[in-house]
Parts: sequence; structure tokens; C-alpha cells
Amino acid sequence: MARISTMDRVNMNAEQARVYDAAKASNGPVGGPYTAYIRLPKLFEAAQNMRATLASGPLSKREQQIVNLVVARHWNAQYPWFAQVRGSLAVGLEQPVIDAINSRKLPNLTDARERTCYDAASEVLANRGLSDASYAAAEKTLGLDHLVALIATVGTFSTTCITAGTFKIDAPAENPTPLAP
Repeated sequence: MARISTMDRVNMNAEQARVYDAAKASNGPVGGPYTAYIRLPKLFEAAQNMRATLASGPLSKREQQIVNLVVARHWNAQYPWFAQVRGSLAVGLEQPVIDAINSRKLPNLTDARERTCYDAASEVLANRGLSDASYAAAEKTLGLDHLVALIATVGTFSTTCITAGTFKIDAPAENPTPLAP
């Protein structure tokens, strides 16, 4: 059961309502961990802006989703996992790739960039950084700007996952691909 209730729009103060309405108007997320963020409107807005900035590139949508799945799986974040599975399927990630990440197994990623995104995100989360060899390989495959985006995505989405986990923001009951135990 969630530790935090969803705030109804009519109960929001003026600043909360302003950032909530702006997010709704731009099709930004307002549920899940944003249920907590709305209590601090500047945080809600900053999280929206960071999400939109990273979503606009330079990583491809598939690369972003691979990173997000790795992060959600690492943190056992129920709602973020649910949302990222949905997003992953929408950008063409195959169910077996999603299932492998869910099972903490190496997914079959034949694209070098996608495989690098998986490897780098996994290593950052497991080791709190990249080894010199992994950094060099990731920079060679992705380029420096794309590597910066990957690391920022890991950090930003980790915050989202930690928030969801702490406040027990769970996936809906009709979740077609729940997190594996």
C-alpha cells in the first residue's frame, strides 16, 4: 500500500496547480513518483524538465528505455518498471529483451550502442561507476556527449525509482510484466 496519497488537483496550492497543469498540458507524467514530487513544486518542475531534456536525446528512444529498464530492475521499483515496460514496447524493444533484464540475465542486444547502454548502466549501478576499460569502450562506442546522457539518465531515473520504492508507489494490478522476485 502506498505511503503517500495522490493529491487531488482541487486540493493543490497555486504553485502546485501551476506545475501540475503545465505537466498535463505537455503530456508529462503526473502519477507514479510525481505523486510525491508535487508536494515540492520546484522539485516537480525540475524533474519534469530533466526528464524532457534527456528524452529529447542524444540517446535513441530504445537506448533510453534499455537504461531505464536496467535502473528500474536494479532498484526493484514497481511503478517505474511498469511504466518503462510500456514505453519499451512502444519503441520496439522486444519482450524477450525486457524479460531478460527482468530476470537479471544478459539480454540479446545485437546493436553495439544498445549493448553498451546496457553494459554501462549495469556497471554504474553495480560498482558506482565505470572502470577505466569500460569508460573507454563506452566513450568509443557512444561518444562523449552520449555517454554523459547515459550517466545522467542512470542518476536521474535512480532518483525516480528510489522515490517510488520509498513511498511504495506500486504498479497497477493489471501490470502485464511484473518485476520478477
